[in-house]
Amino acid sequence: MTFHSMWAELLPIGRSSASGGYRRFAWSGADTECRAWFRQQAESRGLTYELDRNGNQWAWLGDPAAGDAVVTGSHLDSVPDGGAFDGPLGVVSSFAALDELRARGAQFTKPLAIVNFGDEEGARFGLACVGSRLAAGQLTVEQAHRLTDADGVTLPQAMERAGYDPGALGPDPERLGRIGAFVELHVEQGRALDIGGDQVGIASAIWPHGRWRFDFRGEANHAGTTRLVDRHDPMLPYAETVLAARREARLAGAVATFGKIAVEPNGVNAIPSLVRGWLDSRAADQATLDTVVTGVEKAAREYADAQGVELDVIRESFTPVVEFEHALRDELARILGKERDAVLSVPVLGTGAGHDAGILSGTVPTAMLFVRNPTGVSHSPAEFAAEDDCVAGVTALADVLEGLACR
Repeated sequence: MTFHSMWAELLPIGRSSASGGYRRFAWSGADTECRAWFRQQAESRGLTYELDRNGNQWAWLGDPAAGDAVVTGSHLDSVPDGGAFDGPLGVVSSFAALDELRARGAQFTKPLAIVNFGDEEGARFGLACVGSRLAAGQLTVEQAHRLTDADGVTLPQAMERAGYDPGALGPDPERLGRIGAFVELHVEQGRALDIGGDQVGIASAIWPHGRWRFDFRGEANHAGTTRLVDRHDPMLPYAETVLAARREARLAGAVATFGKIAVEPNGVNAIPSLVRGWLDSRAADQATLDTVVTGVEKAAREYADAQGVELDVIRESFTPVVEFEHALRDELARILGKERDAVLSVPVLGTGAGHDAGILSGTVPTAMLFVRNPTGVSHSPAEFAAEDDCVAGVTALADVLEGLACR
């Protein structure tokens, strides 16, 4: 199948007719359809299909047990009303790159695998990269069992309902030990390539980032009969904290976003008893990130105290800075720059977005390729990459896989 035909098959799965965005949440019906598509692509190419203990899907060319395998792939799930490219571009491009290598008559000297990591976005259970975190031992079985969606469904329950056995969840060092290199292709979530006029780039590092939950606890009361001076309204300190996050991020040259909120009792004519907001913050280095989050929390506590509101701040997830292995990164640059006889002719750029490649970097050598995004928009239906840029990404990935697995 061509890149275009594979892309056309995936395009309607989980797409909202109202927003045009995607709702491919972990272990949902749309996710199940995407998983079936992955398995069909693997089997139609004669690849050995495997489902690992954490629900990640693998398609192998060659003997998985041989070791030193070259692995590529990404994820197929989405954020709420996300774009079509974040994740799926890497999976589709991996199958297309294998097809191109076979058309070239490439002779593989190492096993090759394509992977679809489960629940990368964390849209359903609130934690990103669940599949790769479990495999790498960065999420314990106990922590995984406590993950719950908005309807109170736990991760194990969701897996069971989707027809999978959660009983084997846990670290997978034997499987990861087979991998000699993991290369993830992804649409760029920014405009650096477009500004530079490049179709493809190489990742240098992932900024440190995390998610913090701010629980403002006040006192529910009648919106029409309670005097303003008698209120303990948690919405007020929450609103001021949102502005504080923007201010702290701007001063530090970082980013901070309150993008999710839950309110109780959530009535139009009721003063809230609880406002729960989730902060996502990222920065180029750890010290800057610490400065931003500390500043936001300090401001939040001052605002809460002024309104007679209690505040709890819980760090729900955190990923330190990821420096992709320099030797592998430089090898990608050498392979992609060989026609221009310049080792670093391909742009190398950092990113504030997290990826499965970042999670695995502590266990196996990892690298990333980025494909140009002319709008810079991501996690939105407006996310976009032109087909000629996608095809250029496939060719670049095929070149990289040939250089790593066929020598």
